Amino acid sequence: MLKKNLILFLLVVLLAILPVLFLKDAEFGGADGEAEEAITEIANDYEPWFNAIWEPPSGEIESLLFVLQAVIGSIIIGYFIGYTRGKHSKNSSKQHAKH
Repeated sequence: MLKKNLILFLLVVLLAILPVLFLKDAEFGGADGEAEEAITEIANDYEPWFNAIWEPPSGEIESLLFVLQAVIGSIIIGYFIGYTRGKHSKNSSKQHAKH
């Protein structure tokens, strides 16, 4: 089990590193920018429905907020997965103790 998890972890790390190594001069833009370009190509007179309430002062702060959002979401998901597994483990150990 540990060996399988280690192999999966290494594959994820490789998937994250390889594009950066092979595409050194590439720009990794977000989906928002790509969508805006596509919409502009289709309809030149398109106007957005609304504007951002607050725009971060720099790209670094925007990235930081995005990462914080991802970390908080990961913690919440990890907590519930751990809680569910622990609850399931506790219930199954009670079942084994009864028999």
